[in-house]
Amino acid sequence: MTRKQRRLTLIGIAGCVLAVALGLVLYAMNDTIVFFNSPADIQAKSVQPGTRIRLGGLVKEGSVQRGSDQRISFEVMDAQSAIKVQYTGLLPDLFREGQGIVAEGVLESPTLFRADTVLAKHDENYMPREVADTLKKQGHWMGEADAAPKTQ
Repeated sequence: MTRKQRRLTLIGIAGCVLAVALGLVLYAMNDTIVFFNSPADIQAKSVQPGTRIRLGGLVKEGSVQRGSDQRISFEVMDAQSAIKVQYTGLLPDLFREGQGIVAEGVLESPTLFRADTVLAKHDENYMPREVADTLKKQGHWMGEADAAPKTQ
């Protein structure tokens, strides 16, 4: 075997090893590469309590309850279901009912989510694309682009 053939063989083997390693990493992360889960997704997937996830949806009207020591509870909903969220801390200034949010935290039970971070939209036209797509599929949310033309 010549020196050139040994180099090409070594490069080929290294490439195969890297491809297998990359494949294993992607396979292991298959279920965790998600920007958020909607309440319906959590129930459909039977996510186990204690799992750290992101929850996305709309804040249900009339569900925000403020307690002592900056404790806040509210419900995040989609067209099919809702999950109660408990959060301790300061909410973003733009947080309000009827608005799209993404919360990061731990699922305590199928109906209770304990958030440690809450992200709200940053202007009147913004909705996280994943939240909007899910709500559009369910026929629940209608953005400006999908709304009927305004008449004067």
